[in-house]
Amino acid sequence: MIRLLLADDQALVRGALAALLDLESDLQVVGEVARGDEVVAAAHDHDVDVALLDVEMPGLDGIAATAALKAARPQTRVLIVTTFGRPGFVRRALEAGADGFVVKDTPARALADAVRRVHQGLRVVDPELAADSLLAGQSPLTERETEVLRAARDGAPVAVIAEQVFLSQGTVRNHLSAAIGKTGAANRAEAVRIAVESGWL
Repeated sequence: MIRLLLADDQALVRGALAALLDLESDLQVVGEVARGDEVVAAAHDHDVDVALLDVEMPGLDGIAATAALKAARPQTRVLIVTTFGRPGFVRRALEAGADGFVVKDTPARALADAVRRVHQGLRVVDPELAADSLLAGQSPLTERETEVLRAARDGAPVAVIAEQVFLSQGTVRNHLSAAIGKTGAANRAEAVRIAVESGWL
């Protein structure tokens, strides 16, 4: 029996996934959480074989939760199951240690098969997303530019961003300017939008 943990902040989606996966004779959902920062503890408590994680979650996003889970329990496999099939997400998830990446509209049988394959130690990535990820290439943003652009997502003024990321206002302006240039955006808001849509933030 393969023991599964579901992590998704939408209860309806979690319930539907649990119902579908529990129909399989060799799969058992033993834990469910709604927050990324609850993943590691739940995986320990339920001795989980495979964790199915959404990308967008409160606490920790699915990519950060993947890295935390892999550090704490390298033997637990991680399958990202998300609505957001953005190329940058695929690359970042795999770099964080994810064993697979599929979208939520994957047919039930294919999802169950993906769970079995990652449990066997294989890597499973939605073929269309894999191709898009290769075509899109890596994020052109540096780690600092990414951090500053992430802090700028809600339109915060430079002074507030500078406090959040512990940089001077001038340095923040330089990073924002570089990010705008690298994304080909006309302004900060557009740079954020392009980076989000590409899965770089």
